[in-house]
Amino acid sequence: MRTTRTGTAVRTGARGTFTALAVVSVAGVLALTGCGLRDHRDDVGVPGSSPSVVPSVAPKASLPPGRPLGTDAHVPSPSGVDGTDATAVSEAWAEVAYGYDTKYDYGPHDALLRSARWFTASKAAAERSYHPASGAGAEWNTWAGHRAWITVDVTADDDADGPADTSVLAYRALFVEGTAHGRDGWTSTGPRANVYLKLTRAGGGRPWHVAEVTTVEAADPPPSPSPSPSSTPASPSASMMSSNPSSTTPS
Repeated sequence: MRTTRTGTAVRTGARGTFTALAVVSVAGVLALTGCGLRDHRDDVGVPGSSPSVVPSVAPKASLPPGRPLGTDAHVPSPSGVDGTDATAVSEAWAEVAYGYDTKYDYGPHDALLRSARWFTASKAAAERSYHPASGAGAEWNTWAGHRAWITVDVTADDDADGPADTSVLAYRALFVEGTAHGRDGWTSTGPRANVYLKLTRAGGGRPWHVAEVTTVEAADPPPSPSPSPSSTPASPSASMMSSNPSSTTPS
């Protein structure tokens, strides 16, 4: 079961990265959180001392799966990725996992499933069996209001001080910084997160696959929206609110 903790996403060295994995654990399903992948597990009440106490909050309904992608979908599909290069696999995975298109995706998990080609078999199965709760969040809903898609810049965060690769195990740290692009011309800040990956493979020369994902997401990304052509502020003092996505509801 995946869990995430939000915080301030910053570029860190690999040693700090992997000695601090206890702050967030993601083993199943993001998200980096989101990650982007941000985890949206069902909320339930905390039972009292009696085992017969009923949870005080009813579980939320699950989000439906995303819509089939149309010809105007803006989702990344990296090609020519060297499967024997752990860094290349990690960066391709992050590009796809954070490449939301809110016209078609109901939440970050839909994009996460598109990245399953780089998961281990057990990780892919766990993600496909997981059904995120409804309520992707205000930031995602703002993106969806503009039918926005996300482009991301992925930077490898490696100062050569992290755990050394073995023939079958590797760790990678990435910094993901996204931008939301509305179909109405609006733009704003996208997801930002430090993402830590554990990759495994069957043996030397075999393809790497992502086995675990740990994320530390920015809690409050600075707003940087641009007004859409159809909704120009009435006066110079008017401002437009921005949002940061993590779970989506296509409009």
